[in-house]
Amino acid sequence: MSEFSHYSVLLREAVDSLNIQPDGVYVDGTFGRGGHSAEILKALGPQGRLIGFDKDDQAVAAAAARFGDDSRFTMIKGSFASMGEQLAAMGLAGKVNGIFLDLGVSSPQIDDAARGFSFRLDGPLDMRMASTGISAAEWIASVERQDLADAIREYGEERFAWKIAGAIVAARDETAIETTGQLADIIRAASPTREHRIDAATRSFQGIRIYINRELDDLKDCLEQIFDLLVVGGRLSVISFHSLEDRIVKHFIREHAKADVYPRGLPVRNDEMRKPPLKAIGKAVKASKNEIAENVRSRSAVMRTAEKQ
Repeated sequence: MSEFSHYSVLLREAVDSLNIQPDGVYVDGTFGRGGHSAEILKALGPQGRLIGFDKDDQAVAAAAARFGDDSRFTMIKGSFASMGEQLAAMGLAGKVNGIFLDLGVSSPQIDDAARGFSFRLDGPLDMRMASTGISAAEWIASVERQDLADAIREYGEERFAWKIAGAIVAARDETAIETTGQLADIIRAASPTREHRIDAATRSFQGIRIYINRELDDLKDCLEQIFDLLVVGGRLSVISFHSLEDRIVKHFIREHAKADVYPRGLPVRNDEMRKPPLKAIGKAVKASKNEIAENVRSRSAVMRTAEKQ
């Protein structure tokens, strides 16, 4: 698979959810390899703008190669958590018509053994989406068992987190854990049960990766910025791939789509009642059977959309 043939999950559904205006301003907060960005640009006219964000050096290089000659496109290296600051500096706060997020690790990151994300491919135990910060190997070399277990349990939703963390700590006392293969073997040996179709290392790798990259913290930080960025009628569309991400997005939209609740009998006029800042658009969208048949990774994708009121 070439670098630019990366499969973009819920591609048509995501672009349609943004209700793109040809002269609008849009943000792709997770550029990846630019599949969704390409479709957004197709829908934009000459006066439209698209700003891409990604903290992965390879994604930034892909953006330059693919859209470097398109004056409507601007690429920013950094997490979508910095979106508010970056867009304000560009004079775009309150002028954005749509924000799109495709969460989690991308296929090019998973499929590159050198990036250290996959328990199926042996490579350096890195897991960093950006080129900065501490690697998974460095963290595992010094983390306390309790903190490791907490990350695996909270972010990986692994019920055997304490046992697995203990096995990792015991193994590192014997020899440094420097590859994904080493770590995966330790986790598998420590797991008391085997689940059909799910590798025993899956949840632990997820938990460590999310911790290393601050994925859920960045998501929460980004969501709180959208009110200052979107125009009235602007859309937020988010694709999640596991329950932790989706729960954050679902609760955020639900909480901000509720009207104020007043005690019964309180004399409040309709024009005094606060209008909810968000409105949920449709129901959660999942991949079709045809898309799942083409790309099995899309089976866990859930997209939610909201509109600023």
